[in-house]
Amino acid sequence: MSDSTQSDALHPEGSNRASSTKSLAFFEFWPTWLMYLPVMLQWPLLALRYRSFTLPLLANPDLPLGGMVGASKAQLMGQARGHCARAFLPWVTGSRTQASAETLAEDLLARAEREGFRLPFVVKPDIGCRGAGVKRVSSLDELSRVIAHYPPGATFIAQKLARFEHEAGIFYVRAPDEPRGTVVSLTFKDLPSVTGNGRHTLAQLVEADPRAGALQHLYEPRQRDRWHQVVPRGEVVPLLFSASHCQGAVFTNGQSAITPALAQAIDRLMHDLPNFHYGRLDVKFADLKSLRAGDNLEVMEINGASAEAIHIWDRDTRLGDALRTLMWQYRTLFRIGAQQRRRGYRTPGLRALWRAWRHERALTRHYPETD
Repeated sequence: MSDSTQSDALHPEGSNRASSTKSLAFFEFWPTWLMYLPVMLQWPLLALRYRSFTLPLLANPDLPLGGMVGASKAQLMGQARGHCARAFLPWVTGSRTQASAETLAEDLLARAEREGFRLPFVVKPDIGCRGAGVKRVSSLDELSRVIAHYPPGATFIAQKLARFEHEAGIFYVRAPDEPRGTVVSLTFKDLPSVTGNGRHTLAQLVEADPRAGALQHLYEPRQRDRWHQVVPRGEVVPLLFSASHCQGAVFTNGQSAITPALAQAIDRLMHDLPNFHYGRLDVKFADLKSLRAGDNLEVMEINGASAEAIHIWDRDTRLGDALRTLMWQYRTLFRIGAQQRRRGYRTPGLRALWRAWRHERALTRHYPETD
């Protein structure tokens, strides 16, 4: 059994990972409010210093609220030009209208085919975070059922499946007055799996895995159809599809994979996303060599001001280091916001932030279960 479909050779930290005796960091799945408590205490102090409570919402001024909450993935991807636009996996959007889910599915499939991709593909909410509602769809009937979950007026995205298996989150920052940005964090995102032995059920295999066994509550809903079935010998069963940490993916600090060539490639991409200064790219890549060279990266999405440097969820990260990273992130957001304010941008009000948060939360309650 293995808790990752990635090979050890992919990780620059491979020997350290293999020798780790920890299945989870003790704080890995704390409630969000608890993990962010130091940030909540820091925010008003920074607001006093910079004379604005909403200054971080100016980090990416071409996005509503800087991409902090309620951000449209399609709006961001639609702003991309040049290298950045070409790096995005092909995508189309749909909306939940009064038409039947079957009609909407047929229309979405037709438009996807005009963009050059067919089933199977990914369907995900246009507004949402932390992997909410991400589905791998293989048939028209399945697509109809997924669309039926969305409330009236909600938008969703169909996107081509990546060619590559391996995935990473790349955190990027560029000060508005600087010509070049910096890749400050890189994290490998691995999908946990178990391997059958012809004797034990999927539930038993998961329970026996040191990490997966502690997260059975995350995996069972996605595997309920075969949870109590014996897995044939040698069959590898991925426990989820969406490489989101809160859904149970395994995150590994890949800092040593950041090279000048990769940093230059990411900076070139991000200069083709107008007025973007802070966020994380979620990318697929062929192998470690091509990642380090910055070659053939397939961008699934880019997250704005709410993005995390997700290496903090590596099981070997110390709590103090994780909290320092989070607090650094928000100091950086305030600094960038202050620079944008000097350039003439006006800060949004708290009411706009509250409305966007409520809207996103209301939508998320209706999304289908994440794969």
